[in-house]
Amino acid sequence: MTQQDILQKTIEYVKQEFSDDSSGHDWWHIYRVWKTALAICERDAERADAFIVQLAALLHDLDDWKFNASGDETPLRAKAWLDSFFLDPSITDAVCKIIQHISYKGAGAENKMDSLEGFIVQDADRLDAIGAIGIARAFAYGGYAKRPLYDPDSPPQLHANFEEYKNSKSATINHFHEKLLLLKDKMNTATAKRIAEQRHEVMVQFLDQFMNEWEGKDVG
Repeated sequence: MTQQDILQKTIEYVKQEFSDDSSGHDWWHIYRVWKTALAICERDAERADAFIVQLAALLHDLDDWKFNASGDETPLRAKAWLDSFFLDPSITDAVCKIIQHISYKGAGAENKMDSLEGFIVQDADRLDAIGAIGIARAFAYGGYAKRPLYDPDSPPQLHANFEEYKNSKSATINHFHEKLLLLKDKMNTATAKRIAEQRHEVMVQFLDQFMNEWEGKDVG
């Protein structure tokens, strides 16, 4: 089986697994991450293994801690899928390591990603968390998780570690200050850093407008 065959089967598998998601982690999120990761490969990192990048991008949410009972990101489902193709163990290990370390885990948590392929997929995932689509996804997830839009009596917290971040139930607006506004300065590649600047400004403008409307400051 060729690499292209494996990628096509993986696309079909992931589309089916995420067909009814309403949390902002649907197939189209994965599609955007996949395409963005490929674009970063072409612009910034020709020496990266594009097969590993694509597999990791396509499978990166399969074991997301937010959607499994264990609350961690041990890539059990992703590994089982990859093992079904009898890939070289180095490929499977590389993809699984990316999946395990891709997520943001709090303002004070160390980024344990340590491969070029991992940096590319992480950037692509983080780019989809900011800008106009990032705003939409934040509120989609907030509704899914039954979080309030905003609570003035509950200020944002810069979580020191993954446990604090994972256990937070704060309002969606807090999520901008606890994660989304911090991502611009956490990008790894030149392409992602450039794109993040503009998307960051979209979020800043949105938050200014949100607070003006919340306080009625836009009423003539």
